[in-house]
Amino acid sequence: MRQQDRLGLILERLSSRSSVEVADLADELGVSQASVRRDLQLLESQQLLTRTHGGAVASGVLYELPMRYRGGQHHEAKRAIAKCAVSLLGPEVTSVGLNGGSTTTEVARALASHTGLRVVTNALNIAAELAVRSHIELVVCGGSARSESYELVGPLAELTLRNINLDVAVIGVDGVSVAAGLTTHHEVEAQTNRFLLGTAERVVVVADASKIGRRGFARISEIHAVHDLVTDAAAADRDVTALERAGVRVHVAG
Repeated sequence: MRQQDRLGLILERLSSRSSVEVADLADELGVSQASVRRDLQLLESQQLLTRTHGGAVASGVLYELPMRYRGGQHHEAKRAIAKCAVSLLGPEVTSVGLNGGSTTTEVARALASHTGLRVVTNALNIAAELAVRSHIELVVCGGSARSESYELVGPLAELTLRNINLDVAVIGVDGVSVAAGLTTHHEVEAQTNRFLLGTAERVVVVADASKIGRRGFARISEIHAVHDLVTDAAAADRDVTALERAGVRVHVAG
């Protein structure tokens, strides 16, 4: 396992448990305790945790993992979700919007082989991946960069989005439920994502099972704005059924 993947998993465990033990992490990750201690030392230097004797505790409350540590979370599920989401885009689709996130990054990679496509994004990492694809017309929003998600947000991004129309917006979220709708951790990011969603004739949400039935701090939109949701087989049946009853077409990636 790559160190970046280990760091993401350590932060995920710390976020859910508030504390972790070196011995437990070493067993779970299949590495030596010395490697785990080095990982904890690196994360502490970035003020993401506080080391203790034999482990670590959360440094504050870890509501949102930095984007650079999310790649190892549910990676295979996200790749399958991306492949399924791209399969929903017929030949009539010529423009696609993507916000930031690890799942939408996988969607961008799956789109990279398509020709005759215009992609609009406010995510710096997605823009960097697609900028080298000469067969894709890339439009990047302006705005203020968020280090947690690599997204450009705020009035400058919204100014761009006010003046375009898209066939499809593929949106990654931190939570999706019938009651709370689409949600994320940050209110300014939610506002910019709301503008992106509003530009599109069709909205496709990509969210692995860990996001289904959950809600973040800031609402992007009500659930009725969503046409399609692509998730993975680990999503709870009750949550999937509730979303379908709300009028969302749910696709479960293999």
